[in-house]
Amino acid sequence: MAKTLALIHTSPVLTPLFTALCKQHLVNVQWFHMVDESLIRDTIANQRLRKPTIRRLISMVESAQNAGADAVLVTCSSIGPAVDIAKDIFDVPVMRVDEAMAEQAVQHGPRIGVLATLRTTLEPTMELLHRKAEAANVKATLVEGLCDQAFEAVLAGDTASHDRIVSAALLGMAPNVDVVVLAQASMGRVVANLPAGSTAVPILASPELGIMRMKKILEA
Repeated sequence: MAKTLALIHTSPVLTPLFTALCKQHLVNVQWFHMVDESLIRDTIANQRLRKPTIRRLISMVESAQNAGADAVLVTCSSIGPAVDIAKDIFDVPVMRVDEAMAEQAVQHGPRIGVLATLRTTLEPTMELLHRKAEAANVKATLVEGLCDQAFEAVLAGDTASHDRIVSAALLGMAPNVDVVVLAQASMGRVVANLPAGSTAVPILASPELGIMRMKKILEA
């Protein structure tokens, strides 16, 4: 019997990206999407992850399990700490999308660049990287980059400006670090549009790495 994966998003714009990745990598797996934009809106409005938001995510994970999901992937890094709580509650595997990315990042070198368009995403991503570095016995130095103007451009529907701002920040950060981590799943497309050979260091985005990790979990 085929395994089933539930993907929980805080924005509908991510569903086409993860649908494509599931089709590519999860050939024998069924999947379905769940979207609740209020999770990220509340977190941005309050500049922190609140307990009511954590409870709503836990409720969504429970609904996913009741709907037959054998595993759950949460694709929003801003609510990553809530996923860590959900892991200890449910019988099915629950994973944050940036976990595999963070584990890989600390293996590339001690200087890790972290790029985000939201402070609410940057901080939990850096906390996760610190934990993964400690677990791997790596003394990591994190270099943060916040492109808040890029997020404002997205809100205005100007994705071209978003991509231009993120690309410039990425190219400026890369020469000073051993690896660059893109804190938000939505930033991944910027890498695909960079000129070949424009950066000499690895650039890690969470969507594909998260799906590949979930593939291993489902196969196990």
